[in-house]
Amino acid sequence: QVQLVESGGGSVQTGGSLTLSCAVSGFNLDYYTIGWFRQVPGKKPEGVSCMNSRRGSTYYAGFVKGRFTISRDTAQNTIYLQMNSLNPEDTAQYYCVGDGHYSCSGPMLPGYEYWGQGTQVTVSS
Repeated sequence: QVQLVESGGGSVQTGGSLTLSCAVSGFNLDYYTIGWFRQVPGKKPEGVSCMNSRRGSTYYAGFVKGRFTISRDTAQNTIYLQMNSLNPEDTAQYYCVGDGHYSCSGPMLPGYEYWGQGTQVTVSS
């Protein structure tokens, strides 16, 4: 049974940092594209970042490039999203995702097979 459990969300001030974690069970991170989406109420989920270790590919949305870093720990089967220089526009529910077919070759589509329950990030000015 596949399960993705996020943690690490919270409230920070503009310019602050947070690291989100996603503990994965049920599939091997080396063989899946993994990543992060975010969503604010009333809007569609937007892809933040993904990575595919077998293809050696990583993608960052333009609005986070240079500020966020995606990584994984295969021993812990955990995905991370290090977020720096946060601003109020980053306020959203953040979801980790996984899919065995997507290649992480460009902008992320919301059709990923597996989703976590989400963790809230709130950035105040």
